[in-house]
Amino acid sequence: MLQKLKAYFNMNQLSSLFILVVVFWNFSLCAQNELDDYMLNFDYESRKEMKLTSAEITQLLVDGEAILVDIRFEEEQQAWGMPFALKMPLPSLPNQYTQLPKDQLIVTACPHKDRAIIAMLFLKSKGYNAAYLKHGLLDLATYLRGDQAADFIKKLNNE
Repeated sequence: MLQKLKAYFNMNQLSSLFILVVVFWNFSLCAQNELDDYMLNFDYESRKEMKLTSAEITQLLVDGEAILVDIRFEEEQQAWGMPFALKMPLPSLPNQYTQLPKDQLIVTACPHKDRAIIAMLFLKSKGYNAAYLKHGLLDLATYLRGDQAADFIKKLNNE
């Protein structure tokens, strides 16, 4: 096997390939360990902390303690949106998650919660403090109507 590899690659290329494999393997183990730790330590408090209501996320956003990440597809984001949410579609999350700060709660959201749960677990596996919006963006849109919306935007803009 090594002879076949040597036939296709020179030693520098083999060394680089070996280093790349080792780095990727270590990175995979770290991510897996984060998720393993999360699951091994999962309890009733963890279950409560992993999901937030619309009222809770709006207060956390006003207080600057969380970032809402809209993980819907781009077409959904273009059709209707939450201008105060960071747009990062789920398929792009593996390439863009490092742009998210690790010192704040990251709250993932989609219309209901299915994709948001996937995104939350992915971020947990990368060592982020993450939760998902319990009833989704549709509930948040309902919550942010009339005076509630006006009050939220004023507070968000420090008015």
